[in-house]
Amino acid sequence: MPHDHGAAPAHSHAHGHHHHHHHHHIDPAAGDARITWAIAVNMVLTLAQVVGGLLSGSLALIADALHNFSDAVALIIAFGARRIARRPADARMSYGYGRAEVIAALINYTTLIVLALYLVYEGIMRFLDPQPIDGWLVVWIAALALVIDLVTAALTWSMAKTSMNIRAAFLHNLADALGSVAVIVAGSAVIWFGWTWVDPLVTLMIAAYILWHVWVEIGAAIGVLMLGTPPGYEPETVAREIEAVEGVQSLHLLHLWSLQENAAALSAHLVIEPGAWGQADAIKARVKTLLEDKHGIAHVTLETECAAHACHDAQRIGSA
Repeated sequence: MPHDHGAAPAHSHAHGHHHHHHHHHIDPAAGDARITWAIAVNMVLTLAQVVGGLLSGSLALIADALHNFSDAVALIIAFGARRIARRPADARMSYGYGRAEVIAALINYTTLIVLALYLVYEGIMRFLDPQPIDGWLVVWIAALALVIDLVTAALTWSMAKTSMNIRAAFLHNLADALGSVAVIVAGSAVIWFGWTWVDPLVTLMIAAYILWHVWVEIGAAIGVLMLGTPPGYEPETVAREIEAVEGVQSLHLLHLWSLQENAAALSAHLVIEPGAWGQADAIKARVKTLLEDKHGIAHVTLETECAAHACHDAQRIGSA
C-alpha cells in the first residue's frame, strides 16, 4: 500500500459538515494503530477457536471462528481502504479516493452474507447428523473469544460512529461477541443436559443475526455507489430553498448525490429572473453560500440561464 505522505484525512475537507454528521475525533495514525491491534488479536483468536472446535467437535465454535476470521479480514480491508481514502485527489481520481471506504464496506457486507449462508447450511446438516461435543472445552475457548471480541469492539467503537467502513468491521465484531455468548450457552447445555442439538441451533441463530445486521446496514453503502441522494437530504426541499434566493426565477436538472459517505455534491441549472442577468454571478454566489452554510454542501456546480433562453421542458430533478 503506497504511503500517504501526510495526506489529509478524507473527511477533513473544509466543508461545513451537514448537521447530521459528526467530526472525526481520532487522529488517523492512532486509528490505524488501533485497527492493526484489532487485526492481530482476531487472527490469534481464530486459530485458537478452529483448533478448539476441531478438538471439541463443536460446530458453533467453528462457526464463531469463521466469523472471527471474517472479522480480521474485514478489519484488513477497512484498514487498506482508510489508507487509500486519505490520498489527495489527482488527475485520474478527480473526486479523490474517499469512496474506497464505501467499497470496502460493501465487500465486507457481502462476505458476511456468504458466511451466514454457509453457517445455515452447516447448522441444518448438523441437526440431521448430530455429533458428540466436549462441552467444557467449548465453554473455555468461547469465553476467551468473548474477552477478545469485547477488546476489539472497544478499539473500533468510537471510529465506527463516523465511518461506514469501520462500522461494517465493527458490526462483524459485535456479531462475534454475541456469537461467543451463544457458544457458551451451547457448551453449557451439553455439560448440564447433554443437549447436543443446542449447538447447531446456536449456529443458525448466529447466521440469522448476521443476515439481519447486513440487511439494515448495506443500503447506505449501495446508495453512495449508486449516486443516491445522501441520507437526511430532501431534493425537493433543497430545490425550493434555492428558488427562494433573491434573483432566482426557477431551477431544473437538479442532481444531489453522495461523493463519499460524509460529503454531498450538487449540480443544477438556475434560471435568473428577467432583468437580473447583470447580477447572475452574485445570485449564483448567494445560492452557493446557502448550500454550504445550511446543508454543508461545498461541492456545487451551477449553470445559469436567462429567463428568455431557459431550457424548455427540462426535468426538475435528475436526468440530462
